[in-house]
Amino acid sequence: QVQFVESGGGLVQPGGSLRLSCAASGSTFRLYSMDWYRQAPGKQRELVATISSVGSTDYLDSVKGRFTISRDNAKNTVYLQMNSLQPEDTAAYYCNRRPSPLTWGQGTQVTVSS
Repeated sequence: QVQFVESGGGLVQPGGSLRLSCAASGSTFRLYSMDWYRQAPGKQRELVATISSVGSTDYLDSVKGRFTISRDNAKNTVYLQMNSLQPEDTAAYYCNRRPSPLTWGQGTQVTVSS
């Protein structure tokens, strides 16, 4: 069964950067679009960035120009490079595939604070 393991989160000051990674098990990673979501306390989970199986990308308006999603199919991994982080980016970040999303991983916490 495919699983996702997110990593790379941490505490960073406003204006800082982090690179998140999501490692997927299984042999069909390359066939799916991959999405990064985030969920802040008391809020619904929201889609932050997506990358198709052929590399097309799209972003939540509030992160455009600051976040970059990429994938390495040889490593079954999707990345989220986050620059110019702001306090409102504080959330737990998760990845999942599309279509047919699977059970959510444990996520990785990003905290932006001075």
